[in-house]
Amino acid sequence: MKTMAELHAYFKDLEAKEKYSGVVLLTRGAERLFTEAYGYANRAWKIRNTLSTRFDTASVTKLFTSAAVFQLIDQGYISLQSPVIDFLGITDTSISKEVNVFHLLTHSSGIGDDAEEEDNESYEDLWKEKPNYAVTKTADFLPQFIHKPPNFSPGQGCRYNNCGYILLGLMIEKITGMDYRAYVKENIFVRAGMNHSDFLRMDRVNKNVAEGCDPISDNNDHIIGWKKNIYSFPPIGSPDSGAYVTASDLNRFLRAVKRGRLLSPKATETFLTPQIHYRHTKDYEAKYGFGLLFYLDKQGKVVCYQKEGVNAGVSAVIRHFPGQDITVVLLSNMEDGVWDPIWFIHEMVVEGKN
Repeated sequence: MKTMAELHAYFKDLEAKEKYSGVVLLTRGAERLFTEAYGYANRAWKIRNTLSTRFDTASVTKLFTSAAVFQLIDQGYISLQSPVIDFLGITDTSISKEVNVFHLLTHSSGIGDDAEEEDNESYEDLWKEKPNYAVTKTADFLPQFIHKPPNFSPGQGCRYNNCGYILLGLMIEKITGMDYRAYVKENIFVRAGMNHSDFLRMDRVNKNVAEGCDPISDNNDHIIGWKKNIYSFPPIGSPDSGAYVTASDLNRFLRAVKRGRLLSPKATETFLTPQIHYRHTKDYEAKYGFGLLFYLDKQGKVVCYQKEGVNAGVSAVIRHFPGQDITVVLLSNMEDGVWDPIWFIHEMVVEGKN
């Protein structure tokens, strides 16, 4: 297995080439194996990222929504089989009444998405004609997808979908009578000890927050400038994206789930179990669980599971290796930041059998 010094050198090289800006955290159980910050939280003023910097997590936020839904299942308000559209009282929609909570959590609902990522549609393009600041409440997202035709019938496929988690967020709000963000802060962040995590507005001044931006390159791939992401998505996070966390807080979330601090023993086991075939890669079968994506080897054993997120100026991933009890957290304020590094570390862990 490569040493931690080699890992640091790898990230310093990426930093020097302006290909990584963010934080890295590796833990084995409660032991920290490696933790370091690279690049700038603010490029204009050359303010560096630190281990206490908070980063937008993009779709990693779906894990918090999923855990919140399971809390309500634990309390008997709904079940995985609960139909969604009738529950929410939505009448004017192309979404099938057969869509249930299980389908939304596992990306097997088939409903149309506001930006079809698997067709390479850009989420950023949604805001070219519609002001992003017009979408701040969960219900504000509904017009963007409820009339779109389905991609397949519920349960008849698996296709990554953001807006399914918007519907789940609306269910949380209807059951609890609370704003989605308020519920998650009180029942997920506080209970997990995520003391530095929050839903932060991009149009407000917030402490210890990384500013998302991506390089602008010429035809020779030389960086000639940087583009901010302030017009690329709504100004505050929602049930499918946009919570801000530190690397340590995201690690605390997974540990809290595994230790049963957020969910019942039955719900915890279900939450950490793969459910739906998604696709095959060269080495693994990928299956979705309830927000988590699992990688299984050719013998059907779970090698790791993760949740990732990406937006303009944002990339994030938390990946856990149950065989080694190693968790990797990468948070970056660059869209392309974490993807090569997570597989570099993956090879370190898997090949090192450590």
